[in-house]
Amino acid sequence: MERPTPIWLRWNRKNRYSIAALRPLVENVGLTDRPRPGIMLYSFATAQAEEIYREVSCAKVDAVYVAGGPHPSARPEEVLRYFDYVAIGEGEETLPELIRMIQEGSDPGTVAGIAYKKDGQVRFTPRREPVDLDLYPPFEPPLLSPIEISRGCPWGCAYCQTPYLCGRKMRHRSVPVILKYAHFYSDLRFTTPNALAYGSNGVEPELGKVKRLLDTLSVLEKPIYFGTFPSEVRPDFVSREALELIVGYCANETLSIGGQSGSDRVLEMVGRGHGVHEVEDACDLCFEAGIIPNVDLIVGLPMESPEDQDLTLTLAKEIVGMGGRVRAHYFTPLPGTPLERSEPVPVVEDVVKELGRLALGGKLTGKWTPQM
Repeated sequence: MERPTPIWLRWNRKNRYSIAALRPLVENVGLTDRPRPGIMLYSFATAQAEEIYREVSCAKVDAVYVAGGPHPSARPEEVLRYFDYVAIGEGEETLPELIRMIQEGSDPGTVAGIAYKKDGQVRFTPRREPVDLDLYPPFEPPLLSPIEISRGCPWGCAYCQTPYLCGRKMRHRSVPVILKYAHFYSDLRFTTPNALAYGSNGVEPELGKVKRLLDTLSVLEKPIYFGTFPSEVRPDFVSREALELIVGYCANETLSIGGQSGSDRVLEMVGRGHGVHEVEDACDLCFEAGIIPNVDLIVGLPMESPEDQDLTLTLAKEIVGMGGRVRAHYFTPLPGTPLERSEPVPVVEDVVKELGRLALGGKLTGKWTPQM
């Protein structure tokens, strides 16, 4: 009797959430920290791409290499220089079919949602429809990850991969399914593009559905962290009613807010759908409710002028001066986004120095200059 082909998930600390979601999809899959003979499954973002290419190029094992995740989905032709197959977009339906095809040696053209090479040419199969999250577990113990409660985003911000990878229609796991997986935790944390958009279309909040989720989870008598890392909320979704729910049901003392810029001009150009005023209002409401706002801000966006950067610095100082916190990010062009071929602009020296000063004071974290 022929032994089954070993299947391996290439695990590292940077892709552990993806691996936790992929593991339940494949029977008898192992975790490995290096290439092994069999079917090797990789999920990675742009920051890990070059390191992974080197690993695969240097590997001297008899393996079929399969890639998925944000970078392979956006750059399948590039990835196929090193890999045999690319799963494009969501993998819940694609990955099991692709593995079965490899094991059976059948026609890859029958598997929707992949790219592969044939006769030296890259071939694409039809893209799949977005999946129903309730049909797939977010993880399988003992390998856990924060519970993914929503996927997709309607806003289409020019720097963000989420709407281009997962679609612009928000989808949500139902409350009973979330409750089922919440039992595995001592405290509850979630992944979602916008926590306060749970149950909604992502454009207008439906706080009644947020309340039902939090109320149901509260019966577990475990600390709930909602709208904190690895999630955030949009500033235009922050309201007194929303904050009452967080204060009433949750343990978090902070709220992660995607502010992104202190320039209305920049916010409009990247398609955020809100202005600086909404960021300031969200922070004011947080302070009023006894919650510390932790605001994400980006510098180096390609349309930024020095004046725009000064405005972002002014907003950062305002937030910190009121007792809030800031996470600064230097713009990185991500494949699959409208800004993928745009170069970051330099951050002016005075802004770099002032952000550094705020960091030394313990009120600002992150990276606001190019990283080698």
